[in-house]
Amino acid sequence: MIQKMTQFQEWMMKKLGFLMVLFIFLLALPDNSFAAAVDTKVILDGTELVQPENTKAEIIDKKVMVPIRVVSESLGYDVLWDKQAQTVTISKEGTLIEMTVGQKAAKVNTATVDIDVPPVIKKGTTLVPLRFVGEQMNLKVGWNNTTKTVTLTSPIPEVIIEEGGTDPVIPSPSDTGGTIIDGAIPSGVSTVSAISFNDNRLIVTTSGKVGPKIFTMKAPDRLVIDLPNSAFAPSFGDGQALNGSQMGELVITDSSDVTKVRYSLFTREPSAIRIVLDLRQATSYQLVSDDSGLYVVDLNVDGDVGGAPIVPPISSDGKKIVVIDPGHGGVEPGKVALTGLQEKIINLALSLKVEQLLRQVPAINVVMTRKDDTTLSLSNRAKLANALNADLFVSLHANGYTTSTASGTETYYARDSSIPLAKTIHRYLVEATGLRDRGVKYANYHVIRETTMPAVLLETGFMSNPSDLAVITNETVEMRMAKGIVEGIKEYLGIK
Repeated sequence: MIQKMTQFQEWMMKKLGFLMVLFIFLLALPDNSFAAAVDTKVILDGTELVQPENTKAEIIDKKVMVPIRVVSESLGYDVLWDKQAQTVTISKEGTLIEMTVGQKAAKVNTATVDIDVPPVIKKGTTLVPLRFVGEQMNLKVGWNNTTKTVTLTSPIPEVIIEEGGTDPVIPSPSDTGGTIIDGAIPSGVSTVSAISFNDNRLIVTTSGKVGPKIFTMKAPDRLVIDLPNSAFAPSFGDGQALNGSQMGELVITDSSDVTKVRYSLFTREPSAIRIVLDLRQATSYQLVSDDSGLYVVDLNVDGDVGGAPIVPPISSDGKKIVVIDPGHGGVEPGKVALTGLQEKIINLALSLKVEQLLRQVPAINVVMTRKDDTTLSLSNRAKLANALNADLFVSLHANGYTTSTASGTETYYARDSSIPLAKTIHRYLVEATGLRDRGVKYANYHVIRETTMPAVLLETGFMSNPSDLAVITNETVEMRMAKGIVEGIKEYLGIK
């Protein structure tokens, strides 16, 4: 019995010894608990930054760290990496940040600043603390722990009046303008619901007449639009960038005249909004307005043009004005396929191809209601076309139904004067899609009802039908549809 107990004890000792060695071995392993590999999003001024698949932001020691590639490519900063010294230098517009891997002391210009988490190297990629970099570059940095999203908001510098210039025209407190107190918009103050820039035109939608004051400034060249007695609508920030200081901006990449559109609640007493167009060079402009509260500052003009609002039409070159309207956008996705694909994406992709082809037609001026993922109300789309005195209006959509059996292409009109346009474009569109011809039909849709020119709404195919969806999202078919729509427009307008 004693012999058996001895053997059992010996076995237990070996077992415990093995567990102790295993425990010590695990303690010796590197501690990876400080890092949390999560899908962290970075939003800059309302736009999500595209992060390369193999170099994404991640959370380390409760701090968001981003690869220096994201800092240079997405944020636009100049980044230098000294591999031997393991030092990263980030600079932009007079601010220089120098950080070293593993060191909590950083240099900002000539000052030494402590940082919570130093740069690290993971899988050959150098990551730097995003909040520290952003705040040193005067960005407002926010964090949503639920969605794991970092928000970066750029500051909007004040407009500087050069020596000899005049102050902007803002109503005095003795005027009828109201004052914003604790965010409340007083009666009598018009609200701005949308600001966009398409086709070299600034488009502003307000709830009433505001009497814009426009002037130019130099060094650098700017075009300033002041909207007296106005404030941002409560819903403005839902679809456009607007920070807590009532400031926002649009970065423009497709204009030969404008690099950026900045806007802010310029004064609160009385309430007034200022919009600044940062120009590449001095340029002419023309202000178009109607009685509905829509204002268009058109830069597609020649000569010394400006001053008081004028009456459309804005095109004096004899060209036909065609408005292309990609349906939905921004917070309004439209139909959603079982795959998760949203209608607004399909509509915009096709519309951009139509725009590209129409720009090759010398006799046509094409205007897009939106060229990106912007929220735009139905009334604003119609108001834009009416203010421009367009010759025709085409709204592009994809269809949907409760079952997957519905299929085909159809075209809608709301007024008898639009039937010839509807029939012409529909004939080309059905041929392009190859889907079932569901015909030309009447519908009381706002955008084709409230426009004053011939207007149609196209439904290319059913997103609820997998076969239709495969057709209308096919790149070749998409270009064929675009060509068909353009041919229908040209035939209707009598353009060869």
